[in-house]
Amino acid sequence: MPVTIYDVAREAKVSMATVSRVLNGTAVVREDTKQRVLEAIAKLGYRPNAVARGLASKKTRTIGVIVPDVSAAFVAEVVRGIEDIATMYDYHIILTNSDAQLQREVDLVGTMWEKQVDGIVYMTHRLVKEHVDAFEQAQIPVVLCATEDPERRIPSVNIDNRRAGKDAAAYLLERGCQRIAYVTTPKGVSVLSDRRGAGLASVVPKGQFFRVEVASGRYEHALPILKTFLTDHNVDGIVAASDELGLASIHAVQDCGKRVPEDVKVMAFDNTRLATMVRPEMTVIAQPMYDFGAVSMRLLTKLLHDEPVESYNVILQHIVVERQST
Repeated sequence: MPVTIYDVAREAKVSMATVSRVLNGTAVVREDTKQRVLEAIAKLGYRPNAVARGLASKKTRTIGVIVPDVSAAFVAEVVRGIEDIATMYDYHIILTNSDAQLQREVDLVGTMWEKQVDGIVYMTHRLVKEHVDAFEQAQIPVVLCATEDPERRIPSVNIDNRRAGKDAAAYLLERGCQRIAYVTTPKGVSVLSDRRGAGLASVVPKGQFFRVEVASGRYEHALPILKTFLTDHNVDGIVAASDELGLASIHAVQDCGKRVPEDVKVMAFDNTRLATMVRPEMTVIAQPMYDFGAVSMRLLTKLLHDEPVESYNVILQHIVVERQST
């Protein structure tokens, strides 16, 4: 059976209230009594139950983190930022994958509520009414991380995705590209990709902008689609919505017997390790992945501790990192 606070109290010959005071530091305890309690804890291997302690304090010092897929390089870097700041402020995280499935995303909010988390850092491809309803029902502070709420109802940390799309298009146009393709997921799947695409389309001359949709956003699905597209369309510039799609774009160009960047210039969004693991190395619109997580977690701690908040919708800066693919 698990060791309980009652077992510790009996071993140390003190009350459970005294054990609680030692654990929580809520009152002064005589040094010899404190030492007996600590020795009993060490002897029995007792570990306090965070949820049980939270029932008394109404705080568990835990944060729920809901992401689409922690195995994705982009998400992993974001989560590292969340965890580092959580540790700095003495919080633990409970990390879950939603698989970008709406019902699972909504259900996980309820799961976090059941686990008595103090707050949630939330990532999703597209925020909809069901998400907002779940947040309101749970009544837990939520910060959206690299996720956009078009109505700005929920605190968030992001980049200006439309501006980033414009910057990508302008970069390729300045380097002589005339026919530019945007490789992304289908419309409606990701609000961030939709806004980047809108930014691109607003800059590229009419009739010279092409949208290539890949249902999963995965390399293995994108490669054959892109090879077919490049066979039928003579583009000289490609912008991919992620490094993985950018990698597929470079390989598709090469498989079609063309050269990067001489025949087709390729750039992508993110700046994960994939961008420098491909040849030629890939030019990117670099997103501050670690900062997405770190700033989101810091904003959440401010909400939890009623600290002053300058902005509830934080916009971080993106930059162009130029490499050999352009």
